[in-house]
Amino acid sequence: MKNFSGKVLFLDRNDINTDEIIPAKYLSEISKQALGPYLLEDIKLDGFMPRTDIQEKNVVITRTNFGCGSSREHAAWALEVNNINLVIAESFARIFRQNMFNCGMMAVELPAEAMDRIFRDFADKETNLETNLEKNIFIITTKNHHLEVSFSISEFDRALVMTGGWVEYADSKY
Repeated sequence: MKNFSGKVLFLDRNDINTDEIIPAKYLSEISKQALGPYLLEDIKLDGFMPRTDIQEKNVVITRTNFGCGSSREHAAWALEVNNINLVIAESFARIFRQNMFNCGMMAVELPAEAMDRIFRDFADKETNLETNLEKNIFIITTKNHHLEVSFSISEFDRALVMTGGWVEYADSKY
């Protein structure tokens, strides 16, 4: 099972599309690892520097409709090879969300009020997040602040996460 805890990268924008997650010009790469250096290369956010801001981050917290645009597994793969196995947002594009779970990663939706609070209280600070899958909670912390947030995922998505993704799940069942 992948790690769903670590340092948080905040992307305070709606509608981050798959072309911004991994630009189309890299889709001809023949390995997942080759996608790594190009994650979020084309995203437009004030002050965001992909090469330095992504380093050592394991969790992305963003706004609505993350992963919209063309349906490509490469977007989830680019996150995965950068050790980002959890994205939390108010909403996801349906195919992107399922690609995350199919890769054994998590795409968790939280209500707008929770997302607003998380951004307000944590976005401008060095933030860590710990996932407790048994209790379905995230524990978000900074040096001086702590918040527990409940989440839910379907039993099937939980099974995909626990086995490492769709291929591993299918191997264990069929």
